[in-house]
Amino acid sequence: MFAAFLTTLLFAISVVCGHRSAKLIGGTEANFWRLTGATIMLGAWSYSFGCGLAGDAFPLFLLSGILGVGVGDVALFQALPRLGSRLSLLLIQCLTAPFGALMEWSWLGTTLTVWQILGGLTILAGVGLALTPGEHLRLTRRELAAGVAFSVLAALGGALGAVLSRKAYAIAQAAGQPIDGANAAFQRIVGGLFIGAICLLVVKRRLLKFQAHATPERVVAVSKKKWRGVWPWVLVNSLAGQTLGVSAMQRALETTPTGIVLAIIALTPLVVIPFARVLENEKITAQSLVGGALAVAGVVGLTLAK
Repeated sequence: MFAAFLTTLLFAISVVCGHRSAKLIGGTEANFWRLTGATIMLGAWSYSFGCGLAGDAFPLFLLSGILGVGVGDVALFQALPRLGSRLSLLLIQCLTAPFGALMEWSWLGTTLTVWQILGGLTILAGVGLALTPGEHLRLTRRELAAGVAFSVLAALGGALGAVLSRKAYAIAQAAGQPIDGANAAFQRIVGGLFIGAICLLVVKRRLLKFQAHATPERVVAVSKKKWRGVWPWVLVNSLAGQTLGVSAMQRALETTPTGIVLAIIALTPLVVIPFARVLENEKITAQSLVGGALAVAGVVGLTLAK
């Protein structure tokens, strides 16, 4: 449970830094470089103190990263410009936990108690209340349909990635090959980096076509301006999110059912609120406070149920 709470805090820091870096260099490139930085840091740990990419569970951890870190994040960045951050996070966070719980129950047979289910639903209800946009959204039918589809895909990717990690841990334990959270995070992020690299190549190919008529001096000037001041945000995003945050999440998944872990991690957007208030002067509404209180009550219920 503590590992899941720690994941929530680290993911909140990562979201703030990721938002800053995405505004400076674009979402696809920011995502790739944060994955690259985290891969280097996790790889250094894994090959110094862990098993690297070895072990019977590696194929499942790799697939978990492809779906959860790769496909899930790509779908998220496609949903954001169509629905906005609030509605995108509302759909994704409130769908990932139930998707994960249903998948784990149908595949691994893991069941939750009535009190655990009620606690998880209370958390999701609080998150939903806090993130629901207060103003009327002016979206076209095409934007709404595409945004919802990408949000559902992101939730499915995140949920399936978490369930695959649970199965991978079971394989590792059965084979007598215990693996820590950081090593599991490294094996996952390799798959995520592969998907991130493909997406960056697609974006860069389009950008090169756009810059074909620009002078070399102009291209260099734009590149320097784009990268000025972005590296601190990218590095903190890599460290807090995909390095420490995912390591903590993997540790939580090793011992706790997917539905409970993902329900606690769904608190991340609420933890972001005070950071956004300090760094971006975002207004804290009464609705977000009530939703946060309801979500915290759900966490307390989950803790007592466990």
